[in-house]
Amino acid sequence: MSVLKVIELLANSTESWEDATRNAVKHAGKTVKNIRSVYVKEQSATVNGDNVTEFRVNVKITFEVN
Repeated sequence: MSVLKVIELLANSTESWEDATRNAVKHAGKTVKNIRSVYVKEQSATVNGDNVTEFRVNVKITFEVN
């Protein structure tokens, strides 16, 4: 039997939503082991004038607890 736990994180990137998602997983991986999946719950962006300046994601990261 496996026990899974889910945490929710907010992450950002100046490049893309995909990069923001990678940043969330990379940051979580510093303290959380056995990450199994990431679910992108929400996406948003900040805008300055007519330029997107930052991509933001709200993600749920699932990991196995030993």
